[in-house]
Amino acid sequence: MNERMTKIHLFGLAGLVLLLIGSYLGLLVAPSERYMGDVQRIMYVHVPCAWNAMLCYIFGFGFAIASLWHHRPRWDALTVASIEVGIVLNALLLVQGSIWARKTWGVWWDWDVRLTTSLIMLLLFAGVLALRSFVQDPSRRATWTAIATIVAFVDVPLVYFCVRWWRSLHQVQSSPDTVSSGMVMPLRLNAIALLLLAIWMVAQRARLEMNRHQQEQVAEPARIEPVGGLEDV
Repeated sequence: MNERMTKIHLFGLAGLVLLLIGSYLGLLVAPSERYMGDVQRIMYVHVPCAWNAMLCYIFGFGFAIASLWHHRPRWDALTVASIEVGIVLNALLLVQGSIWARKTWGVWWDWDVRLTTSLIMLLLFAGVLALRSFVQDPSRRATWTAIATIVAFVDVPLVYFCVRWWRSLHQVQSSPDTVSSGMVMPLRLNAIALLLLAIWMVAQRARLEMNRHQQEQVAEPARIEPVGGLEDV
């Protein structure tokens, strides 16, 4: 195992340890919320999933621009890896949000602007992967993936700012000044933990995509042409 891969695995290990510590503090040490009680504790995984899903999409957006600019396989590999990890976190975000909504709003789903734009975000980036699967040529696949990623990214800032621009059941983004001090530490630890885990997963997925690209570049065996005259035999 090379030194680079060893360092990447340390990211994953550190993320797992921090996630365990942050979850312990959030579930057993942090105070209960005044109105929601213990159900609020889902925030310690829900909010970090939201933050890191959008970070993955931001990274994917940057990698997509680099892919169009440089036309190198590694940028394409990092683009698809970031999108796939972002989709996983995005899906977890929606599932956790539905559980939280059921306990606080009395319904599993509401077409609230934040929920709706988050669902659209998931579908848009899933569409990028679907489009990618239909393109066989590696160069064209990288180009179309990058273009589709840039288009899909339009929804990411919309998800973040929608609660400021329109009326929503979701509150406007909190800050350490508006959250109980006992809730800040587990929230930060889990956010950092998921970021480290996301970096590890992106690196692993990008490595697999690079291996796939290298296999596609293996030249086909040369076609043996018939010796002159034999075709007439």
